[in-house]
Amino acid sequence: MLLVLSEEHKEHLGFLSGVDPAVVGEFGRIAVEFLKKGSNPKIFEGAARKLNAPPESIQHAVEGLMFLLTESSKLMISEVDFQDSVLVLGFSEELNALLLQLYLENRKEIRMVLCSLVPALPHYHNLEWRLDVQLEDQVHILQTDPATLIHLVEELERALNQLKNSHCRRILRHLN
Repeated sequence: MLLVLSEEHKEHLGFLSGVDPAVVGEFGRIAVEFLKKGSNPKIFEGAARKLNAPPESIQHAVEGLMFLLTESSKLMISEVDFQDSVLVLGFSEELNALLLQLYLENRKEIRMVLCSLVPALPHYHNLEWRLDVQLEDQVHILQTDPATLIHLVEELERALNQLKNSHCRRILRHLN
């Protein structure tokens, strides 16, 4: 499965082709750290001063790299698919190899971080229902299977719908 990058992401990652491969490796380390701990604007400013580039360009490059690594890790794409996905960026062979190495070294860690961010969704343990009803000072526990509960709900809804017809409304007016 190939990873499809938008033009904006391609543009952001394009900054990496103009820097030293060691810097790209450092950007990769920063991207993984940002996944764990969050973004730190001071790092962008420091890197911008060293590279004589605007801090926004550094931030976009790191965020683009973070997107590339997280999406690749999320989809667990193979080495060949990762290389083919990065090939459209027009990077040198050395930079492509470095990005592949970053992906292979960090994909398990990135997947663990992404799994820790997913909220636990509520789910059913079983489909048996229980209703607790309190009448005066007594507590009655009713248990039923799902089919009976559905039938009970349908009967109650049918009774409510009957209250809406004109004959029932006339009778209720005379009772009040």
